[in-house]
Amino acid sequence: MTLNVPLSTLRVFEAAARRRSFQAAATELSLSPSAVSHAIRKMEDSLGVVLFERSGRNVRLTPEGEALMGHTERAFEELRRGLELVSTRTPHLLRLHCAPSFAAQWLTPRLARFFAEQPKVEVRLSAGTDYASFDTDEFDADIIYGLPRQDGLMVLPLREETVTPLCAPHIADAVERPEDLLHQQLIQSDNKQVRWPAWFALNKIATPPMTRGSRFDRSFLAIAAAADGLGVALESTLLAEREILNGRLVAPLAGRSEDIRYIGHYLVFPKSLQQRSTLRIFAHWLGRELNIDLMPLT
Repeated sequence: MTLNVPLSTLRVFEAAARRRSFQAAATELSLSPSAVSHAIRKMEDSLGVVLFERSGRNVRLTPEGEALMGHTERAFEELRRGLELVSTRTPHLLRLHCAPSFAAQWLTPRLARFFAEQPKVEVRLSAGTDYASFDTDEFDADIIYGLPRQDGLMVLPLREETVTPLCAPHIADAVERPEDLLHQQLIQSDNKQVRWPAWFALNKIATPPMTRGSRFDRSFLAIAAAADGLGVALESTLLAEREILNGRLVAPLAGRSEDIRYIGHYLVFPKSLQQRSTLRIFAHWLGRELNIDLMPLT
């Protein structure tokens, strides 16, 4: 028996099932809510089964709807992959979201190398503090600071980072031991997981009152302020790599204090996208640049 369910109707079902809302599906597909409702009703009549339980404006998938959703989700992903594989006339697009400081300090300066290796790949990069919402299909992947709050994602930890005091060379002359920091302007990074009290505790120094120094809400601002001589920042040497290499920042207590090491950034993406060619290409390049193994993408 051949079931007469057009592909366009399946697309409406997939959007409504994924968004759990006829209204949201209508907005995504540029249709009216009544058109979505009519398409779903016609599909249910054709299949002889109820796919959604309706309660006013709220909808919920029935067990039959949940089962069909799993198949349609995989089918549309296979179609996207097939189109991507045969498309040679346009660049392959990677829609990437990224934490602002990682984007500004580490990723963007390296993109020229990526494009030199992969001239057919186009990267659309957005930076923001909010995590990417994959439910809207706006992004393929996100490089985030801290662990994700969304379920159903592949989570690949990036390289371990070393967090240590950093300052301009002329300030470093006055910092010979950890206690010397008590007499310096300490730059605060308000949204970091690792902050000054943790570093002082690790180095067995009573935490001073944090009243001196500048405050910033992003690491790239704190790093820039430290390089300009505004004080000492407690920052990741990975994010401050360029400033350290060009001599604008130094670690005055290297080898003379305890550093904090942790994994701060992660590459995350929906499990359904792990075979997408542009994502695999980018992930392997990212792993090489960071000198880590991201081989779960096999």
